[in-house]
Amino acid sequence: MNRNFLFPMVSAFLLILGTGVPSMAGEPTEQIKQTTDKILSILADPNLKNPARAEERKQSVRRTIDGRFDWEELARRSLAQYWAQRTPDEKEEFIQLYRELLARTYLNKVQDYSGETVRYEGENIESDYATVKVRILTAKNTEISVDYRVMKRRSNWLVYDISIEGVSLVNNYRSQFNSILQKSTYEELVKKLKEKSLTEKP
Repeated sequence: MNRNFLFPMVSAFLLILGTGVPSMAGEPTEQIKQTTDKILSILADPNLKNPARAEERKQSVRRTIDGRFDWEELARRSLAQYWAQRTPDEKEEFIQLYRELLARTYLNKVQDYSGETVRYEGENIESDYATVKVRILTAKNTEISVDYRVMKRRSNWLVYDISIEGVSLVNNYRSQFNSILQKSTYEELVKKLKEKSLTEKP
């Protein structure tokens, strides 16, 4: 798996799309499926396919993603030990840059969805944390295992990591960020994030 700088984990975000029925549907699985169904509904809406409403369509998808992903938790875990060294303003900026990068990547690739089949294969719940297990059957008839790691915030189960075939999005970014910060400065990391976001056209 590609581990170049800021590896976008495009497939991780595309894998939230698909159709299927949970075989063991608890609350975390149901909420992941609700998000899936909502995104599919937006993509299928003939009115929103009008080029004049392209921005509205993108923003609808983005709001749906925002409602299911805990960007602060994703950012904090990805920055790891360097998170505590940041000021409140730096943390807020980093969260927004991280969110913007991944959201833009997702929006660029969302049109590639081609009806992959998704099976929800159960969940493991430990207190306020859970793992929703998913298996995707691709158009090439290969299977990919995906684990959505979620945590409970009031009544919502929010994604704080995704693992594809055992490769964690958070661990992947943590490794890349750590490599940069060991050789350079936090300011340089922020610069690279900004540059990467600009190259990922929405």
